[in-house]
Amino acid sequence: MRASQNVLLVKTVELLKNKIGSEINQIKVERAVFGLFFSGVKLSTGHGGLCFTPVKEMPEAVCCPSSARAMPLSGRLGGRAALTYVEDVFSLNPLKRTLGIAVLNALSTWCWEKEKPTDYTVVTGRDAFEEVDVSRFNKTVVIGALVPILKKLNQVSADYKVLEMDSRTLKGKELDHYAPATEASLHVPSADLLVITGVTILNNTLAGLLEMAQKGAEIIVVGPTASMLPDAFFARGVTVLGGIVVTKADQLLDIISEAGSGYHFFGKYAERTIVSRKTR
Repeated sequence: MRASQNVLLVKTVELLKNKIGSEINQIKVERAVFGLFFSGVKLSTGHGGLCFTPVKEMPEAVCCPSSARAMPLSGRLGGRAALTYVEDVFSLNPLKRTLGIAVLNALSTWCWEKEKPTDYTVVTGRDAFEEVDVSRFNKTVVIGALVPILKKLNQVSADYKVLEMDSRTLKGKELDHYAPATEASLHVPSADLLVITGVTILNNTLAGLLEMAQKGAEIIVVGPTASMLPDAFFARGVTVLGGIVVTKADQLLDIISEAGSGYHFFGKYAERTIVSRKTR
């Protein structure tokens, strides 16, 4: 499934294959874990990667017999070739896409270790939310219930909209700025600051949002899912990817297998990263 909405992943996969070369054929996935909030992998190189777990996209999850069809390789995920997982990012199956993106993120970390990028910077140990000065912008649109940025916007009484599929994830003042996700075309084009959840990479909606954005807008895509090579994203207007790098893969997979979230692994088994274009 290489539809137009997957152009970001198509380009990223092509770039990873070119950078790694034939060596990618030898890399396997040693461990694969589906957690309540995040899913992750550990490669035979020792590198780890994460992706958001799309529980709401899996109606099969409410019925055990049906859920067996969702991930037919359960029990046999370890030992598969990394390339097989990479091709799964184009699958119609959300669980296969999830592990595929986790592998892309792990391979991206390996690429950064092998060769320092020249066109952009990767800074570890800093949070993209903390770096952005929301008071500089006239209109902000937030895609997803990204609480840290919503708190900053409320503190400065900013003009903003938060687009979210489920309004129950918002509370207090956040609800005053709520708009349904289906109204993206009404709000995104007027924003000079866009803050977008990395989950849009997984559900194939990011490319469409970027097409709506005004030229020159600051566009920040954040979350563990957004932890891959940034070239394709930068080419389409993204200015910052705020992701993570896994530092201790086995320990992190153990945590997420027990329903752990970022509160449990940041600073211990993973570090936040800011990937940004170099100014010329």
